[in-house]
Amino acid sequence: MSARRKARKRALDFLYEADIRSARAIDLLESRGEIELSERDYVLELLLGVETNAPKIDELITTYAQGWDMDRMPAIDRNILRISLFEILFKNDLDDQIAASEAVEIATELSTEDSAKYINGVLGRIIVLKPSFAL
Repeated sequence: MSARRKARKRALDFLYEADIRSARAIDLLESRGEIELSERDYVLELLLGVETNAPKIDELITTYAQGWDMDRMPAIDRNILRISLFEILFKNDLDDQIAASEAVEIATELSTEDSAKYINGVLGRIIVLKPSFAL
């Protein structure tokens, strides 16, 4: 497993826990020392990126996740989408298709088969429309 995949999964752990506990993912990261140094920088980048851009990211999820209200969407799926949308929209050093593929693979591993298909569809629509977004 690549270092970035491990970092994405670790960031997902923190975002998921923060979502469930109504806490800040950054605070959870800082309260723990068990994260590998090789992962820490990218985990921190993901957590800060998701937090900083949460209004825009959540707006896009709400708009393009047809049939799902953010509050009713499974927390794991919601946070997989948040990480991948941060990577797609705000990281210029990563191909959009790689970010989407990673999200689908993580969803397949940690959520349901239906979730992976749904996440793929949402990300695919957003990638196509990305040039029209004012970020």
